[in-house]
Amino acid sequence: MIRGQVIALTEIRNEDSPQLFHWINDPDTVRFNAPFSPVHETTHENWLKSVITSTAKIVFAIRALPDLRLIGVVQLIDLHPIHRTAELTIRIGQEVDRGRGAGAEAVALAIDFAFKDRNLQRVWLRVFADNERAIRAYQKAGLTIEGTMRRACFIDGRWTDQLVMAKLRDCA
Repeated sequence: MIRGQVIALTEIRNEDSPQLFHWINDPDTVRFNAPFSPVHETTHENWLKSVITSTAKIVFAIRALPDLRLIGVVQLIDLHPIHRTAELTIRIGQEVDRGRGAGAEAVALAIDFAFKDRNLQRVWLRVFADNERAIRAYQKAGLTIEGTMRRACFIDGRWTDQLVMAKLRDCA
C-alpha cells in the first residue's frame, strides 16, 4: 500500500470488479478521458486478468482514507523498458469524489512510484483541453503542458483538442 494524505494506492481486488465494471460503462464518467463505448463483461474480465499478468502496465486502486473505500483507478501503461517511460491514466469513479484532491494525490503518488520503484524517467498523459479540473490536478502533481493536439478526439458529438502533459524525473 502506498499511503498519501487523503488516499492510498493499493492492488485491485476481486471485490472491486463490479464497481469498476459500472464505472467503465457509465458514459458521463468515461467521457472525461475517452469516447464512450459499452464494455462487455468478458472484455472487463479479460482486462482484470491482464492487470495480474501484464508487464507493460501497473494498475492501482485509488482508495479513500481512512476507510479504504474504492474511489478510482490509476494506471501506468505502455511501460517502455528502454526509454523508461509510461503513460498515466486515471479515473475517479463518482462525482462526489472529484475535486477534493484525491486525483492530484493519486497522480503524484503513481509518478513517485514510477520514478523510485520502476526507475522511469518520464511519465506523460493526455487530457482533453476543456477538462480544466483535471489539468489543474495534473499541474498540482507536477506535470507540465508539452503541447496541444488539435481536434484530436471526437467526444459526445464534437471535436476537442487534447493536451499532452508530462513530468520528468529530476536528474540531479
